[in-house]
Amino acid sequence: MTDKIMAIMALTTMIAFLGVVAWFVPDIDLIIVIGLVSLLAIYDFWHTLRNSGKNGSG
Repeated sequence: MTDKIMAIMALTTMIAFLGVVAWFVPDIDLIIVIGLVSLLAIYDFWHTLRNSGKNGSG
């Protein structure tokens, strides 16, 4: 359970940091890349969270 809490905190911190970068450097290309990176990180977290209870190599 602690690992899930730490993962949520890390994901939230990363997205908050990237949000600050996007706020202070309002370049559309940078904002698109930050959005895509955030979506990929959220997808990876969700996929890992869903499959954490299953046995196997992942």
